[in-house]
Amino acid sequence: MSDMMISAGIGLAAGGAVGFFFERLRRGASYQDRDQILEQAKRDAETLKRDEELKAREELLKKREEMEASLNDTRDGLHQRERDLDKREGGLDDRDEEFIKREKMIEGQQQKLTTRVKAMEVKEKELDRLLSEEQEKLFQISSLTPDQAKVLLLDRLDRQLKDETGGLILKYESELKNRQEELSREILGMAIQRIASAQTSEMTVSTVDIPNDEMKGRIIGREGRNIRAFEKIAGVDVIVDDTPGVVVVSAFDKVRREIARLSLIKLIEDGRIHPTRIEEVVNETEKEMDAHIRKLGLEACHEANIVGLHEKLVYLMGRMQFRTSYSQNVLRHSIEVSHITGLLCEQVGLDSTLGRRCGFLHDIGKAADHEMEGGHPAVGAELLKRYNEGEEVVHAAAGHHDDIRPEFIYTVLVAAADAASASRPGARRENLERYVKRLEDLEAIACGFPGVNHAFAVQAGREIRIIVDSNRVNDRESAKLAKECAGAIEENLTYPGEVKVVVLRETKVVEHAR
Repeated sequence: MSDMMISAGIGLAAGGAVGFFFERLRRGASYQDRDQILEQAKRDAETLKRDEELKAREELLKKREEMEASLNDTRDGLHQRERDLDKREGGLDDRDEEFIKREKMIEGQQQKLTTRVKAMEVKEKELDRLLSEEQEKLFQISSLTPDQAKVLLLDRLDRQLKDETGGLILKYESELKNRQEELSREILGMAIQRIASAQTSEMTVSTVDIPNDEMKGRIIGREGRNIRAFEKIAGVDVIVDDTPGVVVVSAFDKVRREIARLSLIKLIEDGRIHPTRIEEVVNETEKEMDAHIRKLGLEACHEANIVGLHEKLVYLMGRMQFRTSYSQNVLRHSIEVSHITGLLCEQVGLDSTLGRRCGFLHDIGKAADHEMEGGHPAVGAELLKRYNEGEEVVHAAAGHHDDIRPEFIYTVLVAAADAASASRPGARRENLERYVKRLEDLEAIACGFPGVNHAFAVQAGREIRIIVDSNRVNDRESAKLAKECAGAIEENLTYPGEVKVVVLRETKVVEHAR
């Protein structure tokens, strides 16, 4: 037992010694590793420190090189600028010298000019003195007074100027005529060709077809009461004569005449013709006619491309469908003038919309001239002003017949378009007295000039041929006479289109050989 305990104690002691030995070994190794790690760390730190110092030095060197390069560039720039300034300074010095030279030259020239001006003044005085002496000598030689010499000189100058004026007129008139005829043909030709429309003559009476002659008795009624009632209510005259199958309705107002015609057609178709029925039918037709007139006015505005027109003006334009001027329908004429004016405005660079409006409304006074005092230009201008139309439109209506002085170019274009629409073949009919009067006035104006033997109006007044005395009027004076005659016609006569003035001069010499 004791041996076992001793053995156990020895074993425990041996185990503790071994454990202590191994613990000492472990601790020694740990201290050795720590020292090595610390040593290694110191070496690494030294290495890092040296690397950072090297990097810092490299960056410092790099920045130093960059700064030196920048400094070198700045220095080069300053040197270059200094050289440029030196050049400029040299140039300024040269310019100063040049300016000094120029000033000296100008001073010299001014002195020369002053000297020449003084010399010229002296020469002018001397020339005036010599001219006065020469004039006195001429008066003494010719035995003429100054007034007589002046008259003689002016007469000679007048003859020379007439010859020269005639020559210049012939020259420039030929050039101008070629150019203006070309332009006018182009502008008016394009405008009229693009708007050319058919025209029909209209009468002042309307006819109504009836199925048989017995209907005439029903229209007249017992003791004429039906026809009297119809004429009183409709405001027209009804002519029932021996013409078979026709009854004639006559009235100055075409609207009333159209209402009466339509009413009579309705009564004939209905068969009931008595005063009460007549009044009903006429009133019904008047309402239908008002609506029809407004529709005609709106259609005309649409055709002429006119917008924003007052309702009353639209109605008045529709009424002009039933108005004629020398057998030409006034509404169709207004639409045609609107289109021509718009095209002329396009050709000359003006507002074509305003031009169409001026042309469309220029004759609106004809729709109300029987209700208001004055001619249709003044009536139309008053209506347009009342319904807030523009100044150009009002002035075109008032001045398209040259009643007032044109203030707007649109008035002149409307007058030209109005003349073009009215004067083209088939558009209007002119009464014989007015036609003959116009021809007589043309011939009278031409015969009023000195040196004219005869004057003949031909081509329906479109041309006047003037025969002059060859002993009193030469070729150059003929050109001047034609110009003056054309101006007198423009000033004193009103006519559509243009009048051609032809001056004829002939020298005839007869000799006999015996």
